[in-house]
Amino acid sequence: MNQTVRTPVAPIPFIDVAAQRRRLGQAIDDAIARVTASCLFIQGPEVADFEARLADFCGARYAVGCASGTDALMLVLMAQGIGPGDAVICPAFTFCATAEVVVLLGATPVFADVDEETFNLNAASVKRAVATARRMGLSPKALIPVDLFGLPADYDALLPVAKEEKLFVLDDAAQGFGATYKGRKLGTIAPATATSFFPAKPLGCYGDGGAVLTDDAGLVEVLKSLRVHGQGADKYDNVRIGMTSRLDTIQAAVLIEKLKIFADEIEARDRGARRYAEGLKDVAIVPVVPEGMTSVWAQYTIRLKPGVRDGLATKLKAQGIPTAIYYPKPLHRLEAYKRFPVADNGIPVTDQLAEEVISLPMHAYLDVTTQDRVIEAVRAALRP
Repeated sequence: MNQTVRTPVAPIPFIDVAAQRRRLGQAIDDAIARVTASCLFIQGPEVADFEARLADFCGARYAVGCASGTDALMLVLMAQGIGPGDAVICPAFTFCATAEVVVLLGATPVFADVDEETFNLNAASVKRAVATARRMGLSPKALIPVDLFGLPADYDALLPVAKEEKLFVLDDAAQGFGATYKGRKLGTIAPATATSFFPAKPLGCYGDGGAVLTDDAGLVEVLKSLRVHGQGADKYDNVRIGMTSRLDTIQAAVLIEKLKIFADEIEARDRGARRYAEGLKDVAIVPVVPEGMTSVWAQYTIRLKPGVRDGLATKLKAQGIPTAIYYPKPLHRLEAYKRFPVADNGIPVTDQLAEEVISLPMHAYLDVTTQDRVIEAVRAALRP
């Protein structure tokens, strides 16, 4: 009896870091070798070089490297003196780091809702969150918009609210660095912008890393002190309570090489996003980029009717196609954060999106043949 032998289907990477490694191989190897030869592993010359290049890329006056994107958020809030009794308004639909740094400083995150189409902070909900904070006896001090999945938040709506309510704005661009908002790159919109160089980010290093971008020279002075134990004239002259959060020299060297091709990779991501939109727009709700914005497509996230995505994920996995859900539980429903307040009238859009979203493979090296395989598999799985 003859049996049909099926050829195994090659799995598709969700984010193909290895493809970029192949492109930059020798340049990266040489960059790392220069650091290991110099043995200047802490605050070597590559750190200042990368900070200057990063600031120049987005048009900010200054960039301050640090150990992670989470630390970048933390350092700015520390510099602003955020602490007990203060409230910081955050979206509930984001990664936990956005609220985590608030809690670690003894302040209170107050969760606001997001927009159904962009997944980013809703200005009206921010105002309700501020009212909630005041009703609880808290002092609203800061607002952290998140440029989720690579798309800038609606700053034309958010910045006036922040000004009216006297909130310091810290842009969490961990997923969005490289995107533009009405002709300006992220890093120049808010008074301070934090970003991450986690390997899976659009601009990622070979470990952890982060940076703060700002035009404020005074803030830069404080940030540079805070990242080295609150140093003054030197590391043994401590003028404030700080932390250890320096960007590793090897990571800076890697990022210098990656930044050289970043603009090209952003274009490639955008081409992939357009192909996805064209191929899936009639079977799913595809992401929207409002006029005047660009996205770096940190994730390509579609929306489906509740109850559908688990079946889709299972069918795609059987064909070697990975998916991810960002975020199956929004922050206000996580065990660690559910004791913190949400904006008046609740956050129904966040709860809705948590039941609908699923992300598909997305990176700068997603070739047409591979992407067509993903599109066809999604269409087949969702076909009535």
